[in-house]
Amino acid sequence: MTNHKSGRPAPSDAARQDSVTEQMLADFRAYLQRRQLAESTIHAYLYGAEQFLTLYPAINFNNLQLYKCYLLEHYKPQTVNLRIRAMNCFMESLHMTDSRMTMVHIQQKSFLENVISQADYEYLKRCLLRDGDYLYYFIIRVMATTGMRVSELVQLRAEDVRRGYMDLYSKGNKSRRVYIPVRTRKECLAWLRRIRRTSGFIFLNRFGDPLTPAGIRGQMRKFEGRYGLEAAVLHPHSFRHLFAKNFIEICGDISMLSDILGHENIETTRIYLHRSPSEQKQLVNRIVNW
Repeated sequence: MTNHKSGRPAPSDAARQDSVTEQMLADFRAYLQRRQLAESTIHAYLYGAEQFLTLYPAINFNNLQLYKCYLLEHYKPQTVNLRIRAMNCFMESLHMTDSRMTMVHIQQKSFLENVISQADYEYLKRCLLRDGDYLYYFIIRVMATTGMRVSELVQLRAEDVRRGYMDLYSKGNKSRRVYIPVRTRKECLAWLRRIRRTSGFIFLNRFGDPLTPAGIRGQMRKFEGRYGLEAAVLHPHSFRHLFAKNFIEICGDISMLSDILGHENIETTRIYLHRSPSEQKQLVNRIVNW
């Protein structure tokens, strides 16, 4: 088809639809930025909205329910709920709150899985020191003794280590202070002096750029073959879990642990009060003698 006034071909329906979709996503990004959401959240929400708009030509109740069915068939419940949150936020931006989707119920586990044991943690530390891999020795040591998330760990600076704590800020200008225990701090400062790093980020790659969470996860997976450890426990969150389990066993203050970990709801922290099936078995075998 030709536009007779201009002499140029008229845009196809597909091209017009692509243009509308691009504008809707641009408007949605602006809406999310005005709400001061984290960039990772913005990326996830935009991905969900774009996926829906790619699959369905219009935003209406029927298509939203079809999308939910599609998600349930293809993804785990946690991912389904993330995409539902994305679409509900997208509809809020379009003033279509009457069509909000309900979240799917996720059965809360009563115990933690895939957490590195204290023995394997000590073994991994010895292996890393033996091989001179001080970078990853301090990465796992800091996470296991502070409870930092890996996304927080990569922000750690030499100045924070000298102070003995790092202040973290999340959405809504909420702040949280993460303390670095004296022993970890002294070891880390000695390492920083050896490598002559006096300021700035301390966990850098070979090019001098800060490590990324994805890069750390990828490197940790290699420890399975190198040191004969179980792959399921070789992930950054495993060391945060180890910190929490040790803290609650020694201190017992779940409210304080919740603050240290930065949990918004103390119910999230209660999982550390429960024991894994293997721990339950060992405890029963040790206690029951009648």
